[in-house]
Amino acid sequence: MKHIFIRRRLITLIMLLFLAVFLPVGQATAQTMQEPAPEGSVPVDPKDPWENWNRKVYTFNETIDRWFLKPVAQAYRDFTPQIVDRGITNFFNNLTELRNFTNSVLQLKGESAVVAVGRFTYNTTFGLGGLIDVATAFDLPERPEDFGQTLGYWGVGSGPYLMLPFLGPSTPRHFTGFMTDGFALPSAWDEVDSPEVYYARALQIVDRRADLIPAESFISGDSYTFVRNAFLQRREFLINDGKVVNDPFASGDDEDLMLEDF
Repeated sequence: MKHIFIRRRLITLIMLLFLAVFLPVGQATAQTMQEPAPEGSVPVDPKDPWENWNRKVYTFNETIDRWFLKPVAQAYRDFTPQIVDRGITNFFNNLTELRNFTNSVLQLKGESAVVAVGRFTYNTTFGLGGLIDVATAFDLPERPEDFGQTLGYWGVGSGPYLMLPFLGPSTPRHFTGFMTDGFALPSAWDEVDSPEVYYARALQIVDRRADLIPAESFISGDSYTFVRNAFLQRREFLINDGKVVNDPFASGDDEDLMLEDF
């Protein structure tokens, strides 16, 4: 337990430094983009000032996915019965209810916190440990909350779009929230011993990738742009609790679609 506590304190410190360094950079970049670009320079999209880096990482991730992750995920879809696949997805979703509860409390959302507790209780008790989502049938649909949304709730800017190796689409705020949820805040994963935790994480990654395969049919045009816009729209949708807001990332030429699992 001691090493877990030390690890969480260290990760928290790293995340605070990450916020201090990258978010002001994102704000400064946005201001710089308003200034006239030097003559002869390549235009920079203010929505995506790190696009050159992001596209290279996107290509890297696509290569890894094409040659390894997607074939494994496709085989998983082909040979796993649908009821088993659904049960595995439900099980991992049930583990996120502790995260949903913690971040609902941090955002002062009492109703969402109660829903998270209710969902975890119903699904764990009556849903065979979370394999069956009985809570939704009891009119308790999931209300996903993460620390990235918590930061957004308290006014922290998202920063520029950021494509991360292996992890995929993100922003400085989203990445900080992702790391904080995983290492600093309480998690059901803390109760899973090694090496079982690595097997479970691998299964979760394959299951999630397999669930995204049908969504690939919606991708059109430049896949990088499509994925970027879908991710940013989805994040804004979650942070605003489903309220429709002006989307600074969409344009008339870009696809406008929210993919639930991004």
